[in-house]
Amino acid sequence: MRNRRLRQRFLPILLLLSCGCALAQVDVTATVTFAARGRKSGKLDTGNVVLWLTPLDSSPQSLASATPAHPRLVQKNKSFVPHVLVIPVGTKVEFPNQDPFFHNVFSLFEGKRFDLGLYEAGSTRDVLFDKPGISYIFCNIHAEMSAVVIALTTSYYGISDRAGHVILPRVPPGRYNLHVWYETAQAETLNALTREVVVDSDATTLGALHLPAPGVVAAHKNMYGHDYPPPTPNQPVYAKP
Repeated sequence: MRNRRLRQRFLPILLLLSCGCALAQVDVTATVTFAARGRKSGKLDTGNVVLWLTPLDSSPQSLASATPAHPRLVQKNKSFVPHVLVIPVGTKVEFPNQDPFFHNVFSLFEGKRFDLGLYEAGSTRDVLFDKPGISYIFCNIHAEMSAVVIALTTSYYGISDRAGHVILPRVPPGRYNLHVWYETAQAETLNALTREVVVDSDATTLGALHLPAPGVVAAHKNMYGHDYPPPTPNQPVYAKP
């Protein structure tokens, strides 16, 4: 009797798996372009535009994604690589220093707030991004260093390449809100770009998204709210002895 009840309980699940419905996922594509800035000619770099989908259906989703098990924001040549990193909420990000001098990574403005302090070449610090949000990352020593970490409550996201092509892998069919982010866009602009979309086997592209022209990245203060001192050419600050 017990075995019979178990078979009756799990039969719908087995039928769902056998027909492949539970595994129906598609790669969603899109293309992004920017409006021209006035009369300036030339093609704009459309890299680092982030698209993500949040489900409108009631079915739960997993935060498993294509993000590496140990995502990294590498400090090298006085830059962060990559410049934009997208992760699911609850992900720990490593910050290895591959420069031959000290860095001091911090974020105090939005999203996750932290200060990793001074740490030398060859060492690594890490940060747990435990809530959704956009974190703007800087170095307290080198004003030219900046990056963005976007922590999402969805695993369906993609980042555009320099030609504007985006792929959001393994999206189950359903109704979603489409969100767009790029670094210089105002909140009002991004809110206006949010819209509902439907994904299924016959609708795997979001088409071409025409975005307002990007602006200029504003200068930032150091972690104490002060201007950075002028750089000294060819003399790295806090060089390792």
